[in-house]
Amino acid sequence: MRVLRWLVLVAVVAAGVLWLLARPDPLSAGDVAGLTGDASRGEAVFLATGCASCHMAPGAKGEAQLVLAGGQRFASDFGTFVAPNISQDPVAGIGGWSLLDLANAIQRGVSPGGEHYYPALPYAAYARMKRQDVADLYAYLQTLPADPTPSQPHEIAFPFSRREAVGLWKLLYLSDGWSLEGNLTPTADRGRYLAEAMAHCGECHTPRTALGGLDTARWLGGAPNPSGEGRIPNITPGKLGWTAADITQYLTTGFTPDYDSVGGHMAHVVENMARLPEGDRLAVAEYLLAVPTVE
Repeated sequence: MRVLRWLVLVAVVAAGVLWLLARPDPLSAGDVAGLTGDASRGEAVFLATGCASCHMAPGAKGEAQLVLAGGQRFASDFGTFVAPNISQDPVAGIGGWSLLDLANAIQRGVSPGGEHYYPALPYAAYARMKRQDVADLYAYLQTLPADPTPSQPHEIAFPFSRREAVGLWKLLYLSDGWSLEGNLTPTADRGRYLAEAMAHCGECHTPRTALGGLDTARWLGGAPNPSGEGRIPNITPGKLGWTAADITQYLTTGFTPDYDSVGGHMAHVVENMARLPEGDRLAVAEYLLAVPTVE
């Protein structure tokens, strides 16, 4: 009986330690104090981060893509995630959020109510963003229309339906460090910021571990398509085989050097990139050419 009591005590202590480690770790008000967003700069952040790509309604075209009503479905090994409404509706969307709420959501994966968000929201990439860019994005989002469409629940089965485990996932995979480390040229450094933090290229183009985290040892080395249709390509230099001009042209027009055209979700990425300054597309190209080749 004494041994059993000790085992129970150890189990309780271990559970308590895990609970402490897995608790949400939000930013504080001081982390955004003094920041004032600029909506004109925020539009570029909105394009680079691809908010509409996931949060517009399914099939939305043109100006309707700015109505962030949610509803798109994203399959994964853990279930299907449904993008929520992030329009300015104060009930169905995020119209009642503060800048701190937005920063916590996209950089710490924590809801205004203190719950973990699933990493289908790429906060592991957005964690690297500058707070001023988050403030500018917040200002721009406030200029977009409200929509009352309710968010739909994710289709996630137990045990993945329990968000407590996401806190442990964050301990393993949430970091503000760069995947491509070291000093880069100023242009490639800008490209690293765009590709790793804002455009979150690694979320699709990097293979994942069994726990769903990015396998950074094979950064941008290609991955299975979560939809089950084909693979997302390896875009490291030795495998892609494109020049900086080729990459820049692709991000501008959607055409490959072989005159194939972009498709799927990448088409919207190119739409966004094409609206950024040409220097940003050149920066992404220079960054990609600095990434080690993954065989």
